[in-house]
Amino acid sequence: MKLPGFLSHPLSRPLIALALLLGVAAVSVPGFLHLEVKDGHLYGSLVDIVHRAVPLMLIALGMTLVIATRGIDISVGAIVAIAGTVAAMLVGSQGVAVAFAAALGAALLCGLWNGLLVATLGLQPIIATLILMVAGRGLAQLFTDGQILTIYEPASFFWLGGGYLLGLPVSVFVLALVAGLTGLLMRRTALGLFIESVGVNPVASRLAGVPTLAVMLFVYLYSSLGAGLAGLMITSNIKSADANNAGLLLELDAILAVTLGGGQLNGGRFSLVGSLIGALVIQTLTSTIYALGIPPQVTMVVKAIVVFAVCILQSPVWIKKGGAR
Repeated sequence: MKLPGFLSHPLSRPLIALALLLGVAAVSVPGFLHLEVKDGHLYGSLVDIVHRAVPLMLIALGMTLVIATRGIDISVGAIVAIAGTVAAMLVGSQGVAVAFAAALGAALLCGLWNGLLVATLGLQPIIATLILMVAGRGLAQLFTDGQILTIYEPASFFWLGGGYLLGLPVSVFVLALVAGLTGLLMRRTALGLFIESVGVNPVASRLAGVPTLAVMLFVYLYSSLGAGLAGLMITSNIKSADANNAGLLLELDAILAVTLGGGQLNGGRFSLVGSLIGALVIQTLTSTIYALGIPPQVTMVVKAIVVFAVCILQSPVWIKKGGAR
């Protein structure tokens, strides 16, 4: 049975989920939707949700492209830790520009490693990125001797994660810029079509002249770059680098965000907007649980239930049944 109107749109489910969560929070927590301006800055729970969701949204953008090629990148959490650690180690002595460049450079090296393992050696993506997931966090811990590096200066370093521009958090503008450029790259060039083609059938794509290896290398580089930028943002916001916990399990949230946004784990078509909405759903869920005073452990249980539901809905059996209606 075909769904009418809005309900048939691919983004209807994540938008409905987001609206329901916001509705529950608005009813249960007084003033949850209230916004106010203080000292020229916009404050409120909604602003906090978007601000806190930005690192996940940046990672989700890269994860969307990786999953579209039938891949997976479970190393992004470790890359967050590496980038944050590198920046924290250099910012005091070398300055903000060098620290940012070194952190993003380290992230790109991680993406190059993942891409080469998958594209040239033919390793399964989950195995290739699992190597860096384990070794990368261990490397970050070696850099810091397992300690938390606290950053005291320069103050300009804290602007990326905690500063404001035109009344809104700087992170929102960074996300808008990255998402906008990514959208243009995917829809205004052939790259988006190449990614979808590789995800649908990599062998046929290669025979048709699509640079399959280059496309796969690109998506892992892009995923790592997003994770590196997220690591910079997190480190800037909390004014420290915690190699033990920074980005921990963030890869699972990113995968969940992509699937909530309508991304198919078997590759092919993808939705950048859907992934961004999925990330907002996850952060709204977390914020709502905290606001209601529910133990944080419940969040993991709820996420597990959501993952189970998404996997069932994307299973071949369910899809065949849905197509038969």
